Amino acid sequence: MFEQLRLILSDRVASPLLREAVLLLVIAVIAVAAYFIVRAVMLWVEKKVEKSETKLDDIIFNKSLCTAIARLVPALVVNHCLPQLIDSNTSLHQWIKTLTALYVLVAFIYLSITLVKNLYDLMEVKPSTKKYAVKGIFQMLRLIIICIGVIVGLSIVLGREPATIVTAIGASAAVLMLVFKDTILGLVASVQLSANRMLKKGDWIVCDSHGINGTVTDVSLTTVKVLNWDNSVSTIPPYTLISDSFRNYQAMRDAGGRRVERSILIDLNTVRFLDNAELDRLRDRGRLDGIDTDGAREMVNLHLLRLYLDNYIRHDSRVNTSMLYMVRQMQPTAQGLPLQLYFFTHATAWREYERVQSDIFDHVYAIVNEFDLRIFQSPAGTDIIKSNF
Repeated sequence: MFEQLRLILSDRVASPLLREAVLLLVIAVIAVAAYFIVRAVMLWVEKKVEKSETKLDDIIFNKSLCTAIARLVPALVVNHCLPQLIDSNTSLHQWIKTLTALYVLVAFIYLSITLVKNLYDLMEVKPSTKKYAVKGIFQMLRLIIICIGVIVGLSIVLGREPATIVTAIGASAAVLMLVFKDTILGLVASVQLSANRMLKKGDWIVCDSHGINGTVTDVSLTTVKVLNWDNSVSTIPPYTLISDSFRNYQAMRDAGGRRVERSILIDLNTVRFLDNAELDRLRDRGRLDGIDTDGAREMVNLHLLRLYLDNYIRHDSRVNTSMLYMVRQMQPTAQGLPLQLYFFTHATAWREYERVQSDIFDHVYAIVNEFDLRIFQSPAGTDIIKSNF
C-alpha cells in the first residue's frame, strides 16, 4: 500500500519537496489515528479494570499507564512507516528518523518509569509487602532506566554505539562516584534496611546521636524522614542508620506488650519482722489475699510487700502476664534498697502506657506504708525543721 502511494505521488506531483510534505502529512494522519484508536481501547480496558472486584489491577493498569502506552504507539507507527514512504537518501529522512527514534526512546522510558511506579504503589497497598522499605530501590530503578535512556539517546544523536558512550563515561567514573556518592550509599543502605527488615514507614525509631525520636513518615533513596513526638521533622541519610545504631520500637508494638522497669527506694532502717497482730491487721485489710502465710511465725515486711506486689500486677488486667513479670530486689545503694517492678503492659500507645504505669505506681507508693516500710528520699527543708535542729 505504501509503495502504491509513492508511485501515485511520483506520477501526479512533480516537486520532490511537495511530495515529501504530502508523505509526511500521511504519516502524521496515520500516527494520530493510531493514537486515538489505541487511547480509546486503553480507556475501555481501564473502565473494565475499574469495575473488577479486585483493586490491585487498578493500581497497575491505571490512567498513567494507559496514557504511556497510547503515546508510544504514534512513535512506533512513524518509525515503521517512514522508511517505506520517504527516500532514505534524503536529509529530511535522516532528521525525521533521528527525532522519531528519540521520541520512541522517551515514550518507552516514560512507560517503564510509570510501570515501576505502579509496582511500588502496589507494594505499598498490599499488607504483606508494605512492611518492606523498598522506596529507595524503586527510585534507583527509575534512575537506572533514565541513565540507560540518556546513554541510548546520546548514541542516537551522535551516531555512536552505546558501548562507546559507556566507555567514555567510564573514563570519568571517579567524578561520577563523587557526584552520586549519596545516591549510591543510599541505594546500598535501602537494600540493607529492606532485606534485614530493619525499618519501614510507620515505625517508631529512636536515634539518640541525632536527636531523633518519632515515627518514620518516608524512606527514600537519600533521606529517611521522621516525625518526632514534638511535631518537628528530622531527616537523616539511610546509610547513617546502617553505620550508626538506632532503636526500633515497632516489634514492641507488634508484640502487644510495652515494658515497665521502675524501682522504688526502700529505707533499709524500716525493714523488720512483723508480729502476729500486724499480720492480722494486713490480713483483715486484704493485703495478704493470695499469699500463703499459714504456719509462718515470723514474716519480714519487705518479703510480704514483694509477694503482695507480685500478686497485684499478676491480677491487673492491664498487665500482659503472658510476658515476663516480677518484683525483685536490686543491689543496695547509699540511697536505700531499690525494689524493682518489671512487667509489660497491654497498652503500647504512649498516652495509655503512661496512664497505666502511673496508676500502678500510685498504688505502690500508697501501699508501702501499710507494711510499715518507708520510701527513701533526700531530706527537704521541712524535714529538717520538723527534726527540731
